[in-house]
Formats: sequence, C-alpha cells, structure tokens
Amino acid sequence: MSNERVDGIRAAVEPVLDRLRKSAAERERDRVHPYDDVRALAQERITLIGIAVEDGGAGGTVRDVADLIIAVARADSNVAQALRSTFLSANQVASHPDLPGRAVILRRLRNGDLFAGTANERSGGPGGVANTRIRRDGDGWVVNGEKYYSTGGLYASWFTGTATAEDGRVLSFTVPVDRPGVHRLDDFDAVGQRLTASGTTRLVDVRLVGDEVVARDNVRRDTPWPGSFAQLYLAAVQAGIAAAALDDAAWFVRERARPIKHSTAARSADDPYVRQTVGDIAARAHAARSVVLLAAEALHEIRGLSGARGRAAAAAAAVTVAQTGVIAIESALRAAELLFDVGGASITDRGLGLDRHWRNARTAANHNPRQWKAAAAGAFHLTGEDPPTTGLF
Repeated sequence: MSNERVDGIRAAVEPVLDRLRKSAAERERDRVHPYDDVRALAQERITLIGIAVEDGGAGGTVRDVADLIIAVARADSNVAQALRSTFLSANQVASHPDLPGRAVILRRLRNGDLFAGTANERSGGPGGVANTRIRRDGDGWVVNGEKYYSTGGLYASWFTGTATAEDGRVLSFTVPVDRPGVHRLDDFDAVGQRLTASGTTRLVDVRLVGDEVVARDNVRRDTPWPGSFAQLYLAAVQAGIAAAALDDAAWFVRERARPIKHSTAARSADDPYVRQTVGDIAARAHAARSVVLLAAEALHEIRGLSGARGRAAAAAAAVTVAQTGVIAIESALRAAELLFDVGGASITDRGLGLDRHWRNARTAANHNPRQWKAAAAGAFHLTGEDPPTTGLF
C-alpha cells in the first residue's frame, strides 16, 4: 500500500538526486562537497521515513528506508554514506520506544538536523578502546581527544563519541559541532568514498554540560544484534553503486561507444556481446537490490518481538543481513568491473570518472569484511550458532 508521506518525500528529493547524479564525477575529481544538496535532502526530512506518524515521522517500513538509501547511493554513494549516522539514529528511534533520550533525538530529526558519530580512533589499541578522555570540571565535563571515520562529520549538526572518564568508565557524549574546541578535518584519504566527510574530529578542551554526557547504553535486549540495520545500510549503498554502474554502462553504450572493428553491428547497442555485458551488469544490480529489500523486510518483522521468539527471529534476521552483505558487495564490485567491458580504451578516460564505482564499492566493502559474514552465516546454518553480537552482523 502506498504511503502518501513517504511518496511525497521521495518525489520532493528526486530533483536533488538528479543534481547529485549529474555532478558526482566532477565533484569527486575536484573534491567538492555537495553541501547545498545534502542540506536540501535534510530539509525534506528524508530521515523521518520509517518513523511512525504518531511520533512525528513520515511512516513507512524498513523496506521504504532501504529503498530510499539505494536511490541516494545510485545518485551519489558518497552522500548516502555520509547520511548513515543520521539514519542509524532514526532507526533506533523507530525500533525502540524505550530508547534513552528518544524525545530529544526525535525533535532534532524533525528539525532536519544531521548527525555524525564514531567511537573509532587511530591512537592505537584494539577497536573499541577509547583513548579520548573526559573529566569533571565544576558542574560539567571537559573532553579531549581525536576520533576518526567521523562519517558525515562536515555536514552534521551534532557529533556523538565515546570517552574514558577518570574512574575508567566509558561515557558517551553528544555535542553541537559549532561548540568551541570541536574541529572537523577533511582528511579522509581512501581510494574511494572520498566525499563522505569521514575524517578526523579533533576535540580540544570541549566543554559539555547536562545531558550531553550519558553512560553508554548497555541494556541487554532480547534481540542483541543492534548492528543489523547498520550493516543493511552498507549493503544498500552497495546496491546503489551497482545500479549506478548499470546507469553509466547504458549511457556510455548509447551515447559514446563505437562498435569494435570485429563487430557485425553498426551500433554498439546492437552488438550481442555488449548487450550480454549490460545484461550481466543489470543482473548484479537486480540481485543486490533484491537481497537488500528482502533483508529490510526481515528486520521490520522483528520489531516489537521479545523473549525467546524475538531472539530467534533477530538471530535469523542478522544472518539474512550478513548474507545480504556478501551478495551486495560482490554484485557491486562485479558490476563496476563489467562496466569497462562495454567500451574500448576511451571508457577509461579519467574525465568520465567511471572508476569511482569500483573504488567506492571496494572502500565501502572494507568496513566489515564479507568473509566474516559468510562464516557466521555458515555456522548458523550448520550448527544453529547465533551470529556474534558485536554490531557487525
């Protein structure tokens, strides 16, 4: 059944996505962040999709959210990735009526605010260790440290991170990005996803007050796989990249390609081998999209479940998401590679920027390697072993 609010938002953002699509290659080449278009998406309240109408949201399901993410990533996967923290916050609000600070997060989402956040650091030690420090100062706190992979940090209104207190507790803090001492650096330098604003957030004597500092939410839920939606999000980005590779393959064949001298066709679009290649790319894009939407439905179905039934359903859904990640990653990488088989040497011109699809897919895939996903899924099917609850499944 169509949701008028969801449909309205999708219609309103289509011109923005069209602008992003047309400018993506040039912006990546020149390292130009699309601040205005990202703000335009936020102003249309896209992150309210999936949140109940009674909470001030647009309604819709996890499938509606996943479908939107694929559309954004198809236009520009950098933008989709940069919005990830905001969509993760929105999903928490939609999934957990008892979420600490839920009313505040809802108010910010309804205001069109964007979020960034990370616990990651480059200061040594195993993942999850917080070398960022927080100390009491009068009736408030002061935090110092550096966080990396601050995805979407340049676009955000709010930054959330973790820090270790003097008594050894790890606390979570949220601070407006314009607070004195918060420095956002555009220093992310991966081979792909270069415009995701995923660089360093440096915190220098940043003062925090009131409810800006909270104990980490360590509530043990019946469904302890909080990372499933985050992993689905990454798979949706991959599906969008595969779809973008299909778009560019079709465009190049129709507008730029010339038949190879051995071809019997007068137009590249009529060459059977080119048609087969485009069909192969389309199949990969279709596979990625299909598994993402199926996994989204699985995540939606576990909302509100509890007890043994809820745990079993959540474990199965986490495995479904893990399997989805494997297929989406491999589909995007293959689609991005096959793209170059629809043309000759001219398709590799740097000005076209078509290599960005593979680079973006490869970089996004390295967030959480697919071998671990496949192994966890295999263990589940062979022995019934639940996937890990680390947030990566």
